[in-house]
Amino acid sequence: MSGDSGGRNAWTAVAAGTLGSLMATLDSSIVSASLPTIQGEIGASANEGTWISTAYLVAEIVMIPLAGYFDRLLGLRRFLIVCTIGFVVSSVLCGLSGSLGIMIFGRIGQGFFGGAMIPTALTIVSTMLSPGQRAKGIALFGFTVVVGPVAGPIVGGYLTEIYSWHYIFFINVPISAALLVLLVVGLPKEEAQLGLIAEADWLGIVGLSVSLGALTVILEEGQRERWFESPLVVRLTALSITGLVVLIVGQLTARRPVINLRIILQRAFFGVFVLSLSVGAALYGISYVIPQFLDQLADYNAFQAGEVTFIIGIPSLLLMAAFPIIEKRVDIRIVIGMGLLFYGIGCLMNARLTPSTSGVNFVVSMLVIGLGQYLALVFLNSAATSAVPKELAEDASGLFNAARNLGGSLGLATITILRENRTWLHAARFSEGVTQNSALAQPAGVAPAAGQIGMVDPGTALTQSYTALDTTFRTAGSALAFADVFFVFGILMLASLPLVLLLKPVPKEGSQPG
Repeated sequence: MSGDSGGRNAWTAVAAGTLGSLMATLDSSIVSASLPTIQGEIGASANEGTWISTAYLVAEIVMIPLAGYFDRLLGLRRFLIVCTIGFVVSSVLCGLSGSLGIMIFGRIGQGFFGGAMIPTALTIVSTMLSPGQRAKGIALFGFTVVVGPVAGPIVGGYLTEIYSWHYIFFINVPISAALLVLLVVGLPKEEAQLGLIAEADWLGIVGLSVSLGALTVILEEGQRERWFESPLVVRLTALSITGLVVLIVGQLTARRPVINLRIILQRAFFGVFVLSLSVGAALYGISYVIPQFLDQLADYNAFQAGEVTFIIGIPSLLLMAAFPIIEKRVDIRIVIGMGLLFYGIGCLMNARLTPSTSGVNFVVSMLVIGLGQYLALVFLNSAATSAVPKELAEDASGLFNAARNLGGSLGLATITILRENRTWLHAARFSEGVTQNSALAQPAGVAPAAGQIGMVDPGTALTQSYTALDTTFRTAGSALAFADVFFVFGILMLASLPLVLLLKPVPKEGSQPG
């Protein structure tokens, strides 16, 4: 793709890519705070409602690595215009839906068309800006990746509390209109290469879609389905493995594979890929777990929980302009290493949660996590573009962003497992340590006495007191389970530090090798 190398049209294109990426990452989490409300109005159970989020993530992760192929097939300008129109139509469908089936169909459309906007934003930066301007473009793209997921809950919570959940989808209409204008003005016209349809790596396209799609569903729904006790999970696992085999066959036989997986074998990009997995797990995991803790244990509403979560994005907002200066003067491996260190420390600061922890107790740790997230994730974008030659930028962008989203699914699956298993374990340990003379057990003795003097039926009073005691155990166990989640993410970040040694420093003349 040609451009004016940092001129007005190039920056208009970068603005389009930034806006599209922000819209897509925002919508990946915007429904999280509003799910209970949406489920109630469309008549979906709690388990069914999880598909409102899962459908988006599955479709998004399928499209992200395929975006490079569709770019070559249609031309980037035409491809993104089609995706923007598809995204806004899907958004309106979600906003108007009155049933779970229509909602899921719309969310699939949102995820599929929105998924194209994430890797193409980095592609625009890598191919249309001059080496001297590229750092600024990467900073803008990194800002959307960091802020989008953490801003989703607060935007969704605000619109739901003040207006209606329908507006979390309708807000995409004016944003998409602005995006279309930027795309038409900023991106050059390119001829479609429809001949690529006949030459397409169909084995790779099908294999990639099936493997990633099935794997994402397994990670999102596995714990609820009791993993391999479920025939559905077993079938999806077989399907994912089959898809992977088909994808590998396509890599070995196609003249031009749909995406060049061989670049993962290169040392520098391997480091980028694995770090994207681990940082993605923490990025999406923490954005999910903070609102859950505040909702369940601190009685915060969706908007209040979103406000606390958004603290993570403050360092990115404040330091975005400093990115080009830091990249130019400091070895990127040191910066990313410091990011992982801060990320890990911030998570470990939350490894002592109690039932009395509230939003104010998260402020300092969220700022530390936010600083680590900025240094690790935003500069990792730069490491991704410098790890491969320019002609492989599309494949690198697709794999890098797919790894981050796949890491997010792994993180959410880890949270689900830890919360369920560790809550039960901690609650059981609390109950084992309570004797008849313990302070916690006193209500269980007082209640029957109250029944004896006629206040309530003794049997009912005893049942109520034991129920209250069980609730106390579960609440304390739940708080410790949340603490365990942060401990695991903290250790993951610190354990990822050696991977920084695999990365390639950004060339002095820019963030793209010549």
